[in-house]
Amino acid sequence: MKTIGIIGGMSWESSAAYYRLINQHAKSRLGGHHNARSLMLTVDFAPIEAAQRADDWDALGHQLADAASQLERGGAQIIVLATNTMHRVSGAIEAAIEVPFLHIADPTGMALQVAGIERVALLGTRYTMEQDFYIGRLRERFNLDVLVPDAAQRADVHRIIYDELCHGDLRDQSRERYGQIIAELAIRGAQAVILGCTEIGLLLKPENAGLPLFDTAVLHAQAAVDWALDAPGSHA
Repeated sequence: MKTIGIIGGMSWESSAAYYRLINQHAKSRLGGHHNARSLMLTVDFAPIEAAQRADDWDALGHQLADAASQLERGGAQIIVLATNTMHRVSGAIEAAIEVPFLHIADPTGMALQVAGIERVALLGTRYTMEQDFYIGRLRERFNLDVLVPDAAQRADVHRIIYDELCHGDLRDQSRERYGQIIAELAIRGAQAVILGCTEIGLLLKPENAGLPLFDTAVLHAQAAVDWALDAPGSHA
């Protein structure tokens, strides 16, 4: 099995879930006492969040490119970035490494295609919902029609992520609010929902939504393990 390098810490709550998901999927494929070979570099989220608010994506790209390079030097043979929002700087990361980089939108897009979904709702941070780096990739590579909540709803989704979920604060009223937003997106024609922030799956489960949920953290983690096991030269 090849070694998975994980850039984590954005937030550590979802990065901990990534570690569990990666090892659960490795065990499901290999059985016994197997788990995944992995390295995780955990960044400090506070300066990253501040740079996001300051719109300083160049500095963020340099920081995460450096993190990816550290993982590659440590022996990582594939890099995953355990956050959706920071894929805004995926180009800088890819340019800094020679090993493959697994973009989080790609396993999600493929899963939606397999499921026959054409119009999908996206929940995430305001950066993910409002900028084109994520929606554009889903549209161009997977021919998906992506719907996002209206402005007031986007503000609620974003606030809940940063003020609650990133701190491990799971509130029933926030779960209900997400359910209300999903119901309105269903009226607009959404056939499914992308949990386009790796923290949302900590709060929202299939029974809380009236539409199928595609959890990017789950799909990304599974795809990383599948690559690590199936790439040429891999072995358990």
